Amino acid sequence: MKDYPFSKGLEDVPAAESVLTYIDGQEGKLYYLGIPIEEWAEKSTYEEVALSLLLRRLPTKDELKVFDAALRSSRDLPDEIIDFIYDLPPETHPMSALRSVVSLLESYDEEAKSQDLDAKFRISIRLIAKFPTIVAYFDRARRDKDIVRPDPSLTHAANFLYMLRGEVPTEYEARVMDVALILHADHEMNASTFASMVVASTLSDMYSAIVAGISALKGPLHGGANEAVLKMFKEIGSVDKVEKYIDEALAQNKKIMGFGHRVYKTYDPRARILKKFAEKLAKNKYYKIAVKVEDYMIKKVGHKGIFPNVDFYSGIVYNSLKIRTDLFTPIFAIARVAGWAAHILEYLEDNRIFRPSAIYKGEIDKHYIPIDQR
Repeated sequence: MKDYPFSKGLEDVPAAESVLTYIDGQEGKLYYLGIPIEEWAEKSTYEEVALSLLLRRLPTKDELKVFDAALRSSRDLPDEIIDFIYDLPPETHPMSALRSVVSLLESYDEEAKSQDLDAKFRISIRLIAKFPTIVAYFDRARRDKDIVRPDPSLTHAANFLYMLRGEVPTEYEARVMDVALILHADHEMNASTFASMVVASTLSDMYSAIVAGISALKGPLHGGANEAVLKMFKEIGSVDKVEKYIDEALAQNKKIMGFGHRVYKTYDPRARILKKFAEKLAKNKYYKIAVKVEDYMIKKVGHKGIFPNVDFYSGIVYNSLKIRTDLFTPIFAIARVAGWAAHILEYLEDNRIFRPSAIYKGEIDKHYIPIDQR
């Protein structure tokens, strides 16, 4: 048997070439298309970020106008799917609902089976447009409320908050949500992106590939972390209990949610941006607890390269926007679908099916033993 190099979890093993996203984990820098994330967050919109990722370049004004119009016109869902959403048990996790509805959408898309990249590009637009609608419709349905239809006069972020809450958000609230979506739009070769690319590489349909991304993001070690962060703040309860909680958790080798990252060995740049919004929005004890946890954790383990990641403050921001905790991960998906689609389209231009190897650790040349002799 061959002696292969081995990296558990495929850590640092290149799986593809890409021009989309670059992360400098040592310096704490994130770039989309070579442009720092701070510039995207300050100067752009989610719509422009999504189209830039899909095109792999900055769009023209006309291209962005056409894309934005396509998004606004593609937001709503078929009546049959709305009925399906209302039939889901209220206790269904929103990520499970999103996964199921996206899978079902394939049956209502005439282009779903097409292998043409232009068709997959159009499907990507429809998926980006519909993700917020699916999440908002399900949340209202499970609370026995009437759905709020998309408003084509509102931006992507503002419309999501409108459908979710039933009232038009303030300009500032809409901008905060817009930036949050920008920050989560892509993040290089993470677990959900890789999962979606693996499925796409088999030449399966776009919907199946995106469902794979949703399924991977659902895990608490990936997209579910910001839910766990807010739960941790609730468990801590007050600022004066932070140090005792952290000391006991570290002594028991428990993970402090929202801290540490496989790539970043310093402060996650997305967390810095979200912290500023949290400071302005969060007039509650969670922000004060978060600041204390951050300060104490950096004091205790910062020398090990463990700092806040994007999940640490995103939950506080969403909570301040009156969004339920179990919707935090679906919002992650609402943003990340653009990144998944962009990586899929990029990879399919020079596709090769993923087929990694495994290191066999068992015996060979054994013989079958009949069942009555075992």
